[in-house]
Amino acid sequence: MLKIKQELLDGLAAELDTLLPGAAARAAFESPKVAAHGDFASTAAMQLAKPLKLNPRQLAETLRGALRARVEYEQWVSDIDIAGPGFINIRLKPSAKQQIVREVLAAGARFGIAEPNGQKLMVEFVSANPTGPLHVGHGRQAALGDAICSLFQTQGWSVHREFYYNDAGVQIATLGSSTHLRAQGFKPGDPQWPENAYNGAYIADIAADFLAKKTVKADDREFTASGDINDLDGMRQFAVAYLRHEQDLDLQAFAVKFDHYYLESSLYTSGRVEATVQKLIDAGKTYEQDGALWLRSTDYGDDKDRVMRKSDGSFTYFVPDVAYHISKWERGFTKVINIQGTDHHGTIARVRAGLQAANVGIPAGYPDYVLHTMVRVVKGGEEVKISKRAGSYVTLRDLIEWTSKDAVRFFLLSRKPDTEYTFDVDLAVQKNNDNPVYYVQY
Repeated sequence: MLKIKQELLDGLAAELDTLLPGAAARAAFESPKVAAHGDFASTAAMQLAKPLKLNPRQLAETLRGALRARVEYEQWVSDIDIAGPGFINIRLKPSAKQQIVREVLAAGARFGIAEPNGQKLMVEFVSANPTGPLHVGHGRQAALGDAICSLFQTQGWSVHREFYYNDAGVQIATLGSSTHLRAQGFKPGDPQWPENAYNGAYIADIAADFLAKKTVKADDREFTASGDINDLDGMRQFAVAYLRHEQDLDLQAFAVKFDHYYLESSLYTSGRVEATVQKLIDAGKTYEQDGALWLRSTDYGDDKDRVMRKSDGSFTYFVPDVAYHISKWERGFTKVINIQGTDHHGTIARVRAGLQAANVGIPAGYPDYVLHTMVRVVKGGEEVKISKRAGSYVTLRDLIEWTSKDAVRFFLLSRKPDTEYTFDVDLAVQKNNDNPVYYVQY
């Protein structure tokens, strides 16, 4: 029926183009909400009525007559009705519906898979900073991102999975200082322990392995510890490599793999951030005020202009984001989807504003975003908020170990991304029909 649907759609497009040259692009089918209304519905008559200066219902009648005369409609369609102000409802013959069986048998494992279309898509997801294990929110990103990648791959896109993370900055400095404190024998609760330090037990593990001069290897880096308690830079680099390795283990347990890891620091060392700022200045989209450099983001629909470079000379966090997305565009990714938490909602307008202001040919609305809410975990009827390893949240690996990879993926994909979700561990391990994963696998 997929082939038949396309034939009918092509026929509709041809008739629309006859009525109004260029209107073929408006050919589309909707699925009627009420089954009795038919198998496919089209609103094309209502869309073309105004430019053609015709009554939409009369135009629908004209279209119905033209469609009935077409070979493909005569072969596969039993009836075409006009409803309301000009809806065109199409009913298929039983033979058309049965045709899907032949298509499935003929295509086998390739059923539903389209031929390569020559277009490149990047999906950026997870993108966790290497300051701790992946939490359940990262798990939701991993499930969503991997599913979206797989779906686009079946439809002919060349898909690139990318993981972007900050390997410098305040959080990484805090990771290094927390490890240094652990290496000296201090722990959370001691007078010497700062409030902003990372408290998880994994910090003690990192410190112990650093002092033992171990080597850690992640997908994107490898580092051997010096064992010198005063080697603060080496300790920081070791901690980053250690936690990237831990994140790799989380992702392997979840069967998610990335094509590339992009470092925020490279945007600075390569000069991309400075070059992006210069593009915005040259385009006349910036101004100086109170010792800071501002972007005229209100020119692009933002609710207020945004600071790009603060008075101390440092850049605000959306500036490297703009530089990063220019890099995506220059690498040939005409379509980009970012999977991020709802706390990133405020960055969308300013990143898109920066990309438009840079005047490098990027279309409005680039990139696309899928925003997700966090996940509550319930076990034994009570919410679980901490992990022995992480100290402050439930990790993705905890969830996989308590249930299974399949259960975690299924449940995290079972609700819309922006819907609050409670993951019931007890339900996920039940062996009865109350557990949808068990039911599907059974």
